[in-house]
Amino acid sequence: MSPPENSVNKNYSNKGRGWEIRFTSIDPAKSPSQFAPSPALRANLSTTAALDAPDLVCLSHLRWNFVYQRPQHLLGRCAKNRRVFFVEEPVFSAATDWRLDVSIHETGVWVIVPHLSEGIGEETAKTAQQAMLDDLFQAAEISQYILWYYTPMAVSFTNHLKPLSVVYDCMDELSAFQGAHPELKANETQLLKRANVVFTGGHSLYEAKQHQHPNIHAFPSSIEKEHFATARNLSEEPADQKDIPHPRLGFYGVVDERMDIELLGGIAAARPDWHLVIIGPVVKIDPATLPTHPNIHYLGGKSYQELPGYLGGWDIAMLPFAINESTKFISPTKTPEYLAAGKPVISTPIRDVVRPYGENNLVRIASNVAEFVAAAEEIMGETSDDRTKWLGEVDAFLADNSWDNTWGEMLGLIESAIEVRRKKSLVSSH
Repeated sequence: MSPPENSVNKNYSNKGRGWEIRFTSIDPAKSPSQFAPSPALRANLSTTAALDAPDLVCLSHLRWNFVYQRPQHLLGRCAKNRRVFFVEEPVFSAATDWRLDVSIHETGVWVIVPHLSEGIGEETAKTAQQAMLDDLFQAAEISQYILWYYTPMAVSFTNHLKPLSVVYDCMDELSAFQGAHPELKANETQLLKRANVVFTGGHSLYEAKQHQHPNIHAFPSSIEKEHFATARNLSEEPADQKDIPHPRLGFYGVVDERMDIELLGGIAAARPDWHLVIIGPVVKIDPATLPTHPNIHYLGGKSYQELPGYLGGWDIAMLPFAINESTKFISPTKTPEYLAAGKPVISTPIRDVVRPYGENNLVRIASNVAEFVAAAEEIMGETSDDRTKWLGEVDAFLADNSWDNTWGEMLGLIESAIEVRRKKSLVSSH
């Protein structure tokens, strides 16, 4: 039986702070304060003053340990110089004991996961998250901090907080995704009013939102070139891929409603001698709807560290996205990653792939099965001179593209926004 709406305080009052803050994968003997900067963090700080850098508290709809993507790249870099708390959406279960699970990732990011009971109402869940967040702030002594949002849904339980600055990193048009909350757009409007600086995950998303905020900046997907460049000199293939025949056309990423499964099945049917390798978790769609041709190989999810090993064994990398509302503003991180690995890429006409990659002849664009097959055949017929010339153009294009540069530019904009707020506060106090 689910707790009644007014039971939230009762649940809180039965344990010291109100519920358990449970540390996982942490040896408390290593530090007198579990929330203190780690030895690794201290080693990365050039001066004691840097320890005074404000904390960053991120509110996310994505799980830290699900797929390694934009949040992990950016906030992992942020954690080199300050404490970063990554607060996930709640996990709902049949358990009646509510708790916060707290763990620290190898990057130094603190991952916070609220656990609540199934069946509680939305208002109770909001109240619980607000109280848990307040308790986390008290336990971790978070006082000077930046609030970083990935989900506008968190606005409803964080409006009372008083950060130095509010950042909205808008990765996608979440309201267009399958299962989007009906209040998401209204919450995003609130968040845009509150934010001091807004980042978008691509140029098309920037163009759609540029008139909604005075301080908005496009930061398309970046890359760790050294990581993916290892795919160019593959010495040994992963066990579950090495026996798949060539030619191989591969994709990695989340397999959901954005995937054009009809296109995938059409390519497999048109060329049964080609083999399609699909890497990634299947979410939000029924796996039974995926094409099951014998030349399509679903290898499941792989870690970020493993990806170059798989990518190195492909002949062509694919971006077989459907063209629909959920893909209208996406800027796939895998586009520059595929290219950094030295793999020819074929994509459906996703706007942020067409521009700039298609327009610069770095990625081939195909709208249907026939065009996809023709593009792949063209790639397979290239000479080594053709490939060398193309690879030189790819490397020149990606020369300044890195997550380090992206984070550095973002941090500069955040610090400027904090300074603007500080000056306004001084003026208003006189």
